[in-house]
Amino acid sequence: MTVQHPAFQRIALLGKVNHEATRTTLKNLEHQLLARGYQVFIETRTAEQLRQTQATVVDLHELGEVADLAVVVGGDGNMLGAARILCEAQIAVIGVNRGNLGFLTDLDPDLVMEQLLPVLQGHYQIERRFLLQAEVFHQGNSQSIGRAINEVVLHSDKVAHMIEFEVFVNDEFVYSQRSDGLIISTPTGSTAYSLSGGGPILTPGLEAIAMVPMFPHTLSSRPVVVDGSSVICLRAATANASSLQISCDGHVRMTVQPGDEVVIQQHPQRLCLVHPQDHSYYRVLRNKLGWGSRLF
Repeated sequence: MTVQHPAFQRIALLGKVNHEATRTTLKNLEHQLLARGYQVFIETRTAEQLRQTQATVVDLHELGEVADLAVVVGGDGNMLGAARILCEAQIAVIGVNRGNLGFLTDLDPDLVMEQLLPVLQGHYQIERRFLLQAEVFHQGNSQSIGRAINEVVLHSDKVAHMIEFEVFVNDEFVYSQRSDGLIISTPTGSTAYSLSGGGPILTPGLEAIAMVPMFPHTLSSRPVVVDGSSVICLRAATANASSLQISCDGHVRMTVQPGDEVVIQQHPQRLCLVHPQDHSYYRVLRNKLGWGSRLF
């Protein structure tokens, strides 16, 4: 059933820095949107790479105050970086794929206006993807907080180094483990690092979190999927010879000392992700993962 959503009139543009193809797409979008009477805002760093713009330049943290839709030009990494901030403002986000895989960036840069215009007119699908929040506690005191759209990863600060930790879900002990670490993934991140580590693919609508061991010493260790409302606690064993790290989407890094606790749960705000009307999650999986097409 086709659903008519509110149209978008105030459009924010942001994209991968120092990338010529991205710059071309951004200039094309700016020109065509302004020519059609849309209000266009350019994120500050993006405006610097365009060098000249007729749109209003706005800081990333302020885009949610002036725009209804953010168009992110780049790869999934650019989408993740922008979305971690934009989710706070509840601004809708759509991506133009100028990266590699593009699980989160739907629009084809060669057909960008053809695909974007129906979205701006209200013909689109909308998803509200949850994020994870990770908080590190040292001797009971909060030390640092990070958020992730894809995954939170506990790992050593050394390459290929085994660590020891305990896992609790809703205050109930699950297991202790010796491994290279643990990936804690949202459904959005289930096709990212978690997938490479042997984790399950979780469809976006699921309220679930996957815990995927990284090269566990016990061969019976397997991914575990828990309810999305769960509170997961990781306790770094005092036997660890050095400090560990928590990584959020591979970017935000926080130090975890032996004996520290890391509490991971849903972030209170969600990412408002927009897709074209004909978007199909399973078609994306077939195209990106090389799955077979229908036989008949």
